[in-house]
This record gives sequence, structure tokens and C-alpha cells, in this order.
Amino acid sequence: MARDKPSSDTPLKRGWTTGACATAATKAALTALITAEFPDPVTITLPKGETPAFPLCYESLNEAGASAGIVKDAGDDPDVTHGATIISTVRPLPEGSGVVFCAGEGVGMVTKAGLPIPPGEPAINPVPRQMMRDVVAELCGDHLMSPDLEITISVPDGAAMAEKTWNGRLGIVGGLSILGTTGIVHPFSCAAWIHSIHRGIDVAREAGYERVIAATGSTSEDAAQRIYELPETALLDMGDFAGGLLKYLRVHPVPAITLAGGFAKFTKLAQGALDLHSGRSQVDFMWLAGRVDRLIEDMPSLAMKKIIRDQILGANTAAEVLTMAQSMEIDLPKDVAREALTIVKGILRGAAVDVEVLIVDRQGEVIARER
Repeated sequence: MARDKPSSDTPLKRGWTTGACATAATKAALTALITAEFPDPVTITLPKGETPAFPLCYESLNEAGASAGIVKDAGDDPDVTHGATIISTVRPLPEGSGVVFCAGEGVGMVTKAGLPIPPGEPAINPVPRQMMRDVVAELCGDHLMSPDLEITISVPDGAAMAEKTWNGRLGIVGGLSILGTTGIVHPFSCAAWIHSIHRGIDVAREAGYERVIAATGSTSEDAAQRIYELPETALLDMGDFAGGLLKYLRVHPVPAITLAGGFAKFTKLAQGALDLHSGRSQVDFMWLAGRVDRLIEDMPSLAMKKIIRDQILGANTAAEVLTMAQSMEIDLPKDVAREALTIVKGILRGAAVDVEVLIVDRQGEVIARER
């Protein structure tokens, strides 16, 4: 469950990715396997050269191998894996085996093509794998030991945590993914969500889908699904991250996409906002008033035009403006959808993507459709 964002005058604390935690746990376990002593805290080197230290929460050493665990600290980011225990178990393999990665409890397996890891492999992404291989190469080289090891990453309760992620749609079954490109979680960057959007596009491309749906929420997704009835892996949970979706599509296009969302969020998109979260972009009522001015320019009564404009500028919410426009049979949703489509095409910069925009009301009815 997401945690509350700290107050604006509180410095935001960054955190560590599951990949960084898995690497640190692997280094501690391998060190114990070699020396019979666990380093605590254990220090690792991240891809950009930073050297954080991680305290251990779990240690186990026996003839079969060694295990170490680290509690993930996501800092002030609302990450579902904050507080999860990341455990690495290391055991030696016959010479020539190399480094073999395994999924333990709570770590998923890849079942569909299009992800950075092929089907049949544990959902441990390339950068964390390389970080762990670097640890193996360094420690085994220092101690003249064969770098042939099995590394099993486990996350107790990871399967339950994964139910709050996109993994099921992406074809990752049984648990979480071990993620990270820099090792650092930047507060409220929501990098994991955007990462999931990108992987969802990759999976849809690999599957050869002619159309995908990207929705801001379940109500708008359901409305689009009533039209297209696409497989679940063709559904992209865009959320508030229109920019993260569209910029990736610009380089990795799909044949066609339906963007579906509510009136308020797509008003912000039509205004040019790429992050649709209420805390990071706002509906501009002056902009809405300007759109309505154009729609009613043929209205003969100047007094009525002023009343309408004043009502819009005095509104508290976009929903209030929508209700007013609909009561007067002003097709504001169509105008907003058309402008949102223009913004989207501008971001795609000519990429070969056929774009459709659906605006959906709170009852799940499509109130505008532009393409």
C-alpha cells in the first residue's frame, strides 16, 4: 500500500532498488561462503560509482551454501516493496557452470517474450544480474576461487506483493521482479510504474498486437475494453504517466493505441501536461473557458456567454465544468479529446502509431471519441 508523501518542507529520502539489495545480499552471502564471516554492514558499488552500505537482517551458513538478507528501504517513495526482505542464497557449482540465477520464494518467472529476460528465466533484470556477476568476479578473483555459483534470490511474501504490480499482465508469474538500473530509488519518480509501462509495450510488440489500450484507471479501461475486447497483455496501465508512455512509443511504436481516461485528466493532457497526477498538474479553468468561448462563439446573447464563462472560472472541479457544459449541450468533451489527440501526436513526432482518444465519465460511459 502506498505511503503518504512527506510534507513539502521535508527533504525526500531516496532509497534502494530490489536489484541493489539483492546485490548486497549476494556479496554478504558469498563473502561468508568464502571466509565464514558475514560483513555487516555490507558495501557495494552501484553502476554510477556510489558505494552504499546495507545492514543485514538475516544470516545463514552451512555446508550447502550461505544466505544473507537485507530489508529494502525505498526511502520516501511509495514503493510496494518497501520493507520487503531480499534474501540471496549462494552455493558453489561444478567448474565451468558460470553464474546461474534461480528464483526462490516470492520471485517471479518470465513466461512471455518481449521482456529484457527471456521466458523460462527468473525475473531478475539485466543490470542486477550484472551487478551480482561483478561481485562474484571480484570476490572469487581475490580469493582464487572458481566463479561458478548458483544465486537464488528470494522475497518472503513477494507473491502477495506482486499482486499489486503489473507482473501478471507482463507474464511474470509467482512473484516480484528484481529491478533497477542505477540501484537508487528517487522519491516519487515512480520509476517502477514507468518501467512496467515500457515492459508492457515490449510484450505487446513481441506478441504482434495490432492495438493496445492505455488507460488512466479501471473505469476507463473497462469502457475501452467494451469496444475492443483485447487480451489482458494488450492493456497498459498508464495511470498518470502519459509522458512515460508516449515518449517510449515514439521509439518503440505499436500499430495502434487507444488512450482512455476521465475528463479531468485528459483536460490536463490537452493542456500539454504529461504527468496527470493531481499533485503535479492542475486543470486550468481559464483554458477551459477559452475552449468553451470558441464553441459558443455563434451564441447571440453576450450576457449568456458571460454567465457561462463566469461559471467556468468559478468552478471548483473539472467535473463541475463538464456537468455545466453537458446541461447546455456544449460538446466540450469532444473538443478536449480533439486537442488531447493533437498533443499526443505532437509528442509521438510522426511515429507510425494510429492514435485514438476516449474520454470516459465517472459512470464508465464514453463521452468523446477522436482519432
